[in-house]
Amino acid sequence: MRGKHLAKYREIGRKVAFYRKLRNLTQESLSEQIDKSRSYISKIEAENSEMEFSLDILFDIADALK
Repeated sequence: MRGKHLAKYREIGRKVAFYRKLRNLTQESLSEQIDKSRSYISKIEAENSEMEFSLDILFDIADALK
């Protein structure tokens, strides 16, 4: 990803990991709730992530994390 928003995606990924752990969820359990693979969640949360994801996915994650 060469987009100007790379830092924002990475910050969102860090927050997803933080709140997922705060709610004692594994990547696997979160992935099941949003109907994505565990590796998809892993890529979002990765420190050096270059993964872009849609607002729909972000909303699904937010709903799952309450």
